This record gives sequence, structure tokens and C-alpha cells, in this order.
Amino acid sequence: MIISMKALATIGLLILSNTFMVVAWYGHLKFHEWKWFNKLGLISIVLISWGIALFEYMFQVPANKIGFRENGGPFSLIQLKVIQEVITLVVFAIFTLVVFKTETFRANHIISFIFLVLAVYFMFKK
Repeated sequence: MIISMKALATIGLLILSNTFMVVAWYGHLKFHEWKWFNKLGLISIVLISWGIALFEYMFQVPANKIGFRENGGPFSLIQLKVIQEVITLVVFAIFTLVVFKTETFRANHIISFIFLVLAVYFMFKK
């Protein structure tokens, strides 16, 4: 199977998008270790997260536009969503293991990822 440049661009943009998303959604849970950040109220933290999430959308929207079959891309809408969800979970797992050193990766997580890979396989099966 040959992967097109549009497919690679879509996947790359989704990886970037989801990296920003994970930082926006979960980064503040780690950033509390910074003294200046710890003094911020909830509204300030939400606004910072929205600012980070803006970059998520700057990559997510073009990824979907490039990748969507009706725009000349290689993926159906459902395929785009499944790819995005798998990337989200992979990025989240890496972020969790690298940033939150208290988390562990167990056998049930590996089994879950195997099922995700199978979900992608079946999504693309004709």
C-alpha cells in the first residue's frame, strides 16, 4: 500500500494538532509546579489553555480539509475520525509517560492499543 503525500500531510498535521490538544487539556496539571503558574486562578488557566488550543485548531482544520475525500483527500470522514482518535490516545500516552512520571504503562494499556490498531484496520477494510 502506497501512502500519498496528502495522507502523510494529514497524519502529520493531526499529530501536531493532538500534541497541542494534550498540552492544552492536561498540561496545566503539571504546570502547577511552577510558582508563577500556581498563583493563577481557574479563569486564567482556562484562557491559557484556550490559547494553546488555538494552535490545535490551526493544525486540525487543515488536516481535515486536506485529508477529506470530498476535498480530494484519501480519507472518508469516519476514517479521519478514527485516525484522529488513535493519534490522540498515542500522543496522550507518550505525554503521560514523559511528563507525568508517576503514571505507569500496564498490560491492559497495551491490549487497548492493540484493539485500537485493529479498529483502524477494520475501518479501512473494504
